[in-house]
Amino acid sequence: MNVEKIIKEKQGTIVDVRTPQEFMGGHVAGSINIPVQELTVRMNEIKDLKTPLVLCCASGGRSGMAHGFLAQQGIECVNGGSWLDVNYYHSQSL
Repeated sequence: MNVEKIIKEKQGTIVDVRTPQEFMGGHVAGSINIPVQELTVRMNEIKDLKTPLVLCCASGGRSGMAHGFLAQQGIECVNGGSWLDVNYYHSQSL
């Protein structure tokens, strides 16, 4: 799946897996915040989101961990890497 295409064509949901404090410091407009450590307890909420999920964080490490976990759960998702990169693609689609 091409991350840039998914974002530009608004095919899925952008999920920021950073802490709420990091999220409040800046995030992609319209993204939702589900910290990586809360994924297991918020699976019902995650399953209701429009897929594919584009996962992002500060550098791509936590979103990579989230991608591994969610993919194992059968959730269609991609690692978008840094939220700044995802934000750039998102800004191109406006």
